Amino acid sequence: MGGSNKVQPLSSEVQQPLLAAVLYMIQTLAPHILSEAEAKRKRQAADRSLTSHKHPRHEAFLHNLERRVESGEPLELMTPAAAKDARARGLREENDPLAAVSLSALARECGTRQFYGAWLPALRPDLERAFALVGACAPYGRHAAEVEGADGQGHVAWTEPLFSTELKFLVGYLATACGLAVAALAGMRHCELGELVVGCRQPSQEIAPGLFRYRLAGKFIKGQPLGGVRDEWVVTREVCEAIDVAEKLLGPDAAPGTSLFHPVFCDTTYQNFRAWVNGPTGQRLGLAPILEGAVTPRALRRTLAVEIAYRPGGLLAAKLQLKHLSVATTEGYAARPGGAQAKFLAEINELEEERNIGILTDIYRDYQRGIMPSGPGARDLISLFSSVDGRLHELIELAPQLVDSDQEVVAMLTARAHTLHLGTANYCWFIDPAKALCLRLAGTPDADRPLAGMCDSARCPQATHHPCHRPVWEESRRTAKVFIGSLSRRQKTERARLETSVARAERVLAEIDQVAAGAAGKDEI
Repeated sequence: MGGSNKVQPLSSEVQQPLLAAVLYMIQTLAPHILSEAEAKRKRQAADRSLTSHKHPRHEAFLHNLERRVESGEPLELMTPAAAKDARARGLREENDPLAAVSLSALARECGTRQFYGAWLPALRPDLERAFALVGACAPYGRHAAEVEGADGQGHVAWTEPLFSTELKFLVGYLATACGLAVAALAGMRHCELGELVVGCRQPSQEIAPGLFRYRLAGKFIKGQPLGGVRDEWVVTREVCEAIDVAEKLLGPDAAPGTSLFHPVFCDTTYQNFRAWVNGPTGQRLGLAPILEGAVTPRALRRTLAVEIAYRPGGLLAAKLQLKHLSVATTEGYAARPGGAQAKFLAEINELEEERNIGILTDIYRDYQRGIMPSGPGARDLISLFSSVDGRLHELIELAPQLVDSDQEVVAMLTARAHTLHLGTANYCWFIDPAKALCLRLAGTPDADRPLAGMCDSARCPQATHHPCHRPVWEESRRTAKVFIGSLSRRQKTERARLETSVARAERVLAEIDQVAAGAAGKDEI
């Protein structure tokens, strides 16, 4: 039972393009795929109701062909396999202009289940004329709407014309994307995914204006009596969207209680999905290729745990969130002190140190390009970078052949990286507790960590702001202005508080924009 968790989180090179492809398919392509799938169901139902007629229906054929010519609608192609089989059996000649045209599809459109070869001589002139004017293509996705490409580089048709089998595969890829989305964003185990059924989505709850809580009803399996126990998962909006699509994929006749992910996606279905993303269709849509890597519900759950634990107060957040989801992402994370929980803490501390060094190195590289930090602690950070530059120059002069700049930079920045704490809208450099505004406000000057909930980075001398924080401050300003507009004249105190918040956000934004403009000016020079 001991030992570290053997399931490794996914690398960013696998996780990022995977999630991008999954969400693009669910949010952008799903409505079109579902529409074509519904058209296929209706067509198959209509075909099953047809009867065979042994006498030609020339008038119906001619009317149908004339309609196609007038509207420019192509005839229907046979699948390559069907066309090859027809040639092998001598039913179609290799050089026949109609060799790949599905005459049976034309017959079904005219109310006849089967096209008889005896009809062909009389209809051939009209068929060849229609084929020459409108051509032929696969039956589904003919009039594909344009969607924005996943890479943001313009619009493309969501699909090229599809045969029935190709549409079936595409529906399967969408089902796999739904399962991947739920596993990656809710952290559910393989067995718990299998317990999600039609109707598992609970009514969303608006807990604040524009802020909703989404829940799924399912079963908690691990460590429970046979059959599990009923439980709920708090999830994101994207997970609910995936469940909605998965329900629609089952069709309108799917009864409540029907399993959504049975069988749950496996390595084969994932590899098929990855091959589609990396293939011509995915590349045409602008999807980034997904690198090789083992993607399983356990790996996705492990990745989610590490991503949560990365953030401010991350370990506690990971334990609470995964417990709330009824998913102990790796055994023992929140179950007992020591053991796996201690190993998880040690692993997260190590990952946080690597992350901090990476962030500080990136900030230093920005400094070298002229992108300066802003905020009350910016001067101290710039002074550190200046000293690092000076030390590097000294080392290069002494032994240029021995200095690896990247390694030297990391070595010089490691000590400061240990003081970095990520805030929602700032970086906190917790060097001197006596200078930390949050500790002074809380009356706990001897604490060994900052209090992120009491952070006022616009005034704290150990806080800096960077371009990556701009969206947060912009959203804060926008939200405060919206609330100000909804206040009555009597709410003067609340109005004054919000106006102060807007002024603070605008000041921080102006500082960030000022240093960004300075860097742009240097680039132009």
